[in-house]
Amino acid sequence: MGTAERLIASTQQLLWERGYVGTSPKMIQQHAGAGQGSMYHHFAGKPDLALQAIRRSAEELRSQAEEKFREPGPAYARIAAYMLREREALRGCRVGRLAHDPEVVASPILREPLAETFAYLRRRIEELLVEGRERGEFAEAMVAAEVAAALVAVVQGAYVLAQSAGSVEVFEQAVRGGLHLLAAYTA
Repeated sequence: MGTAERLIASTQQLLWERGYVGTSPKMIQQHAGAGQGSMYHHFAGKPDLALQAIRRSAEELRSQAEEKFREPGPAYARIAAYMLREREALRGCRVGRLAHDPEVVASPILREPLAETFAYLRRRIEELLVEGRERGEFAEAMVAAEVAAALVAVVQGAYVLAQSAGSVEVFEQAVRGGLHLLAAYTA
């Protein structure tokens, strides 16, 4: 792994653990085993490096979700596979965590990958819900866009509940509860 890759990976890890505000360039350099000159050779500064790390985390999250969305089977099963996939619930979502960081939220450039990722999740789940409705899997009365937004919110909220309780079980309860609500729309 080259220096630029080590810097991005280290920034991803530190942003997940400490957030943007709590991550200094010196911490990143120490974590990556890179000097200040190397960091500024590859990146214009902390915001530029953070943007690359946030984009990478967002891409990884979308890729993990897409693996589940593309599995064979009914729409409900694919949505459930996404919602129930293994996560580090007590650490929070790598992307969602940053939506609580004041400096990330204040920066349209840093916030953009977050918005894109959550829009992607809502869109993909909505597509699966529409597909399932067309196949007779879900009731016609279901408003797919609203249900998709609610399911994304359930996952993100489940992280918050789990972290505040210090319990993975709380995350799993919330996600299963969201799936029970979705099951109410099954035909």
